[in-house]
Amino acid sequence: MSITMSVRSPLPNLTVKEYLDGELVSDIRHEYIAGQVFAMAGASANHNLIAGNMYSRLRSHLRGSKCSTFMSDMKVRIQTADIFYYPDVLVSCDPKDTDDYCKTQPCLIIEVVSRSTATIDLREKLLNYRQIESLKEYILISQDRIKIEVYRQDDQGQWWLETLGKEDELQLESVGLRIVWRKYMRM
Repeated sequence: MSITMSVRSPLPNLTVKEYLDGELVSDIRHEYIAGQVFAMAGASANHNLIAGNMYSRLRSHLRGSKCSTFMSDMKVRIQTADIFYYPDVLVSCDPKDTDDYCKTQPCLIIEVVSRSTATIDLREKLLNYRQIESLKEYILISQDRIKIEVYRQDDQGQWWLETLGKEDELQLESVGLRIVWRKYMRM
């Protein structure tokens, strides 16, 4: 005879301060959504190469400007939604965006999309990132095929989607950079 027991336990709800303090000493990164904390998985070699190439190109292009480029260890805080994410690459050009561990005013966010992150990147993060007033472009780069989705906000606040393929160039209007992107992909 087997006995099944039901055990209930509350989900811990962390304050923003508890989350930020914990991230300073944690060996792994966590994203924070309204008090809930989610551990982040590791990334593939292809994911790292694509993100690193984009970071390197952006950093080189923006050197000497008021803009700063960051990789996956810099958090983005969406204050209106009580959320912290770790995008793969982000650019902030706001001189008041000075926190050492998170940015609140990015103009560009890039995520390298895998099968395991596609749903979150295409739905949850797209909706949440669009709440950031300073954000002008959200770029999703597939790590498994030659495809880029560019979500761009126009001057009237309307968001548009442009899908790029193998022969297209990636125009990053928020930072004035055009990339023949297949040079930056590993496929």
